[in-house]
Amino acid sequence: MDNKVVNQVLANENDYLDKLHKIVQETIEEEELIINNLLHPPKEILSQGQRLSDKVSRFGGSWRFIILFGIILVVWIVYNVTIIKSKEFDPYPFILMNLVLSCMAAVQAPIIMMSQNRQEENDRMRAENDYLINLKAEMGIRSLHQKMDLLLGEQIKTLYDIQAKQFTMLQEINLKLDGKIKI
Repeated sequence: MDNKVVNQVLANENDYLDKLHKIVQETIEEEELIINNLLHPPKEILSQGQRLSDKVSRFGGSWRFIILFGIILVVWIVYNVTIIKSKEFDPYPFILMNLVLSCMAAVQAPIIMMSQNRQEENDRMRAENDYLINLKAEMGIRSLHQKMDLLLGEQIKTLYDIQAKQFTMLQEINLKLDGKIKI
């Protein structure tokens, strides 16, 4: 009878370990897709216009551009104010300078917007990656909960089986004691 009990306990433990291995395997399979997507994100293919808009935006939004543009405007104004009338190309109200500034602003604004739209796409991809990382963490937590539930269930079952065996043994001992007392 002892071999039967030991074999039954070993069989129960093997079943329990198989369940744990199954949970771990399912978790690994679910996480593979997420890990693959995070490790190998799709490559961003930029057109020549997109690369140009990024460069213009980077330069147009830098201190280098502001300082250089300020110097050009000061030179323009100083030249047209101090030079003799026959050599000036844009007299005092600086109408040509206003036209150049307006044209430059009209061209620069859409280019900057294109670059911002691309940046928004990049932000969206980062948000998707953050979501995938959170999903991976959630799946890990769910797997831990399954393992804990399995552990608790098996422990409760084992404790119940042990108590039942102890109760049976106590009954057998009680019967033996009753038999010895009657003699």
